[in-house]
Parts: sequence; structure tokens; C-alpha cells
Amino acid sequence: MKVVGLGQCSLDNLFIIDSFPPPDTKKEVIDWTTAGGGPVATALVGLSRLGIDCSFHGIIGDDEAGEKIAESLRVEGVDIKGLLVRPRSCSQVAFIAVEKGSGRRTIFWKRPSAAALDPKELPDDFLDDADFLLIDGLMPGASFHAVRKAREKNVPVMLDAGRVREGMIELAGLCDYVVASEEFAREFSGNDSAFDAETAVRQMNSLSARASTITLGDRGSVTIAGSEIFHTPAFRVDAVDTTGAGDVFHGGYIFGLLQKWDIKGVARFASAFAALKCRRPGGRAGIPTLRETEEFLSAHI
Repeated sequence: MKVVGLGQCSLDNLFIIDSFPPPDTKKEVIDWTTAGGGPVATALVGLSRLGIDCSFHGIIGDDEAGEKIAESLRVEGVDIKGLLVRPRSCSQVAFIAVEKGSGRRTIFWKRPSAAALDPKELPDDFLDDADFLLIDGLMPGASFHAVRKAREKNVPVMLDAGRVREGMIELAGLCDYVVASEEFAREFSGNDSAFDAETAVRQMNSLSARASTITLGDRGSVTIAGSEIFHTPAFRVDAVDTTGAGDVFHGGYIFGLLQKWDIKGVARFASAFAALKCRRPGGRAGIPTLRETEEFLSAHI
């Protein structure tokens, strides 16, 4: 099986602190980790660890951060022939402060200086032998092009919907599955002050996806498939860092769909897969194997 991903990639600099400091003070860092990140890129790393062939399409700059981003995917077995290097450009980077004990985090990030991927830069055969396409919509032109190609080839598509950006709602309407953050759901429902996840996911049903899911952090997730709405609880683990948990959830979700599990089984597997990731700092270090996830689920029936 093969999953093609198109979207954002980043170099994450993550540091652990004992508490968040007030302004104009100093704070000693307990630990520091540098690793690859980005929604689609991290989801593909998760899928690769589960034994799925993956290829990534995106852009990096010709800087040190870009080299590290590319290597972080290469060592995980992700095909990066579609990762284009923009000359004289800076790659996307992030600095993430994580509070020890609570796992709470604050993210500071800078978008890449390079131009987004152009639809013409996607090879004609980029979806050959693909069983699934994952996008984040952050490069709209290439994303719409990729989704239309996928529909022509009957390749199912999932949108990792982080925020309501220009064109994102229209793009979501073309996708088979929409897995959205709580932030996206609040913006989509237009009722942020009185947000209700079940009401929001019911509104998302207007997108005509086969299934739509809203991830709610330690409150689990809510899914609608057809007329059925159900809640999937979050699994409790000794969480060190939640960075990348949503991205790993997306990878686990696609894995379940590829196995043709029922949607409740898909959401439960994705929840466990994401929870286990949180036991180690960084978005990828804690991503478990299939065996680890299956054993964890067996112990939590």
C-alpha cells in the first residue's frame, strides 16, 4: 500500500522548561531536541513506521534546516523525490516550548521564504500506484490540482484541516475524509463562544465527506459518518509532550482506512497511536510501531 502526502514540512526546535516564564525574565532549558516536523510530513513518518510506503511532495530552502528536514524523512523511509529545494530560500522552522509535567506547549514558527509548490511541479505520475492522498491545504494551488487528479483516479483523499484559510472549505468539500482540529471546527461553525463539538461535526457533514472527525486533545474526538455521530475517548498515558499528536492521529486514521476497518475502529486506533507518541518529547520520537499499538489496544479493551 502507498500513501502520497502533499503539504508542509518543518524543522522543530523543541525545549523543555519547568514552567512558562513571565515576560522580561530568563528561563533555563531542561532539555533540547531538534527534529523534523510538519502536519503531512509527520503523518507520513507515522505511516512509514506502520509499514506503509509513503512519498512526500513539498518545498524546502537550500539552508541547513532544509537539509535536516530532508534527512529526517529519508531516514524514516519516506520517498522525498517530490521534496523540491528552492535556491536562496529559508525553510520553515519552529521553536516549541513544552512545560515539564503538564505537557502544555507554546509554538513559535516562521513560514518558509520560498514560493509554494506550483501545480506544474507535480509530476504527471505522482499518484501512480497510490492508495491514498493526504493534504493539509497549505499550498492551495497544488492542493486543488492534486485532489482533482485523485478524483480522476479514484484515489481517496483526506484533508488535515488545521484552520479555516482561503479556499479551505471548498477544498474540504472535494475530500473523502476531513479530520479537523478544534480550531478549524470553531471557525467553521461560526459559534466560537458556545462551541459544541457534536453540533460542529454535524455542520461539517455539509461537506459531504464519507466521514468527518474533530480532534479535541485530551477530550478525545468526535466523528460523523452518514447520520451516526460518536465520541472516541482519549487514552491516558504519562504524557511528556503533545507536539505532533494530531499529525500522528491523521497517520493512524489513514492506516485504519487502508485496512478497511469500520470507522469506530479507525478512530480508536488513531487515538491510541497518537497517545503513545506523547510519551516522548518531539513530534516523532515517540511514534510507536504497529505491534506496540496493537498491544496497547489489547490492554485497554
